[in-house]
Amino acid sequence: MEYGTMALENAYRQALPASQALFERAQQVFPDGVTHDNRRMQPFPVFVERADGAYKWDVDGRQYIDYWMGHGALIMGHNPPHVRDAVIEQAARGTHYGANHPLEVTWAEWVCKLVPCAEHVRFTASGTESTHMALRLARAYTGKRRVIKFAGHFHGWHEGLEVGVQTPYETAPEPGQMQEAVDAVALCPPNDIAAVRQALAAGDVAAIILEPTGGHFGTVPLAEGFLRLLREEASRAGVVLIFDEVVTGFRVAPGGAQALYGVTPDLSTFAKILAGGLPGGAVAGRADLFTYLATPTAAEAGKRAKIHHPGTFNANPLSAAAGVAMLSSLADGAATRRANEQAAKLRYGMNDILARAQVSWKVYGQHSDWKLFYGADSPPRHGDDQRVDDIPWQRLDGKFPQQSRALRQALILEGVDFNGARALVGTCHTDEVVTDTLTAFARAVQTVKAEGLA
Repeated sequence: MEYGTMALENAYRQALPASQALFERAQQVFPDGVTHDNRRMQPFPVFVERADGAYKWDVDGRQYIDYWMGHGALIMGHNPPHVRDAVIEQAARGTHYGANHPLEVTWAEWVCKLVPCAEHVRFTASGTESTHMALRLARAYTGKRRVIKFAGHFHGWHEGLEVGVQTPYETAPEPGQMQEAVDAVALCPPNDIAAVRQALAAGDVAAIILEPTGGHFGTVPLAEGFLRLLREEASRAGVVLIFDEVVTGFRVAPGGAQALYGVTPDLSTFAKILAGGLPGGAVAGRADLFTYLATPTAAEAGKRAKIHHPGTFNANPLSAAAGVAMLSSLADGAATRRANEQAAKLRYGMNDILARAQVSWKVYGQHSDWKLFYGADSPPRHGDDQRVDDIPWQRLDGKFPQQSRALRQALILEGVDFNGARALVGTCHTDEVVTDTLTAFARAVQTVKAEGLA
């Protein structure tokens, strides 16, 4: 489909009347009419009623190839039979025991088997809870307060780490966020080891935390060797190195980024794929750090206190069933390799389309993903032209709302959905799905050109 100027949004509205009607209802009960900031979309979002494999269907009956993949929680697509069957079987046994159960032990054993740093594990209900717990453990262990994080890296929405996530990387408190929480964060530019060393020199740092492929799953990729430098500096300074593997865990390798790159942190946080697409998170790492979650022995009485950590849905049986089914099926690495291969085909094909269309965007990525940079100086020269390390990080991490909105609308009308900037790929994205995606992408690019935005 091709549209003239201002026609794209009208076509979007006409194609999705049931979603528009639901959005009008949602605005009466939700702020912005949504339940997650990233689900906002102008003029209104798509409302989905079912999904299977690489596809999802909206309330208007339209089918989409899906590249949200559950915000990264899915690598084998929607509703993989072995995970679905495990959840159904467990649901028949009970959904919430309020007690210890066998599956939580098996689930933790799989984490320890796959993840290099994992000596002990603590389950939580989300990735945000996991990074919150990791900070508590680091501060308890070191007796220090500040944490080093990197601009553009996201570690959940709790006030301890919701600093400098989005451009312009503000360090002022958000509404309701305490100034003391912001002051406890040393915000460093990505890939800047000199800034890290300067922050460590103060002697008050408890931890360094980062996404180990770069902020927003490698939107600004980490420089080669940077993880190893951080490991050296953290060890030298006696601070806790934390890898936030909520997205990368069990996706970039069965053991996460730490296994892929051969750099072992002290603690790691997980969610998403960990729980097989259901809610669930975890902290894993060195056993000595986890002593602060254990009740002090008689010999330790008066020498250390315990971190209080309840949690109604910690290691919920349904999430544990899905997690065991998923992790056991990822252990041989075949799913990771397949998802990476399909993502590489998409990146190559999309850049080839952009080169032919003479559009100055660039598609890039490292693993089972593709990302769109709308601010390139010139079109890609060919499909393999995916280099972005020569682009200033602030620009690479920048927002291009008009272009991303238009492309997302155009792709939705062509039967493909992603978030406008980044996409996740799974084993469900077969060669046929890849071909259909590239056909839709080529048409959508022409639509955005007709709108004067490419």
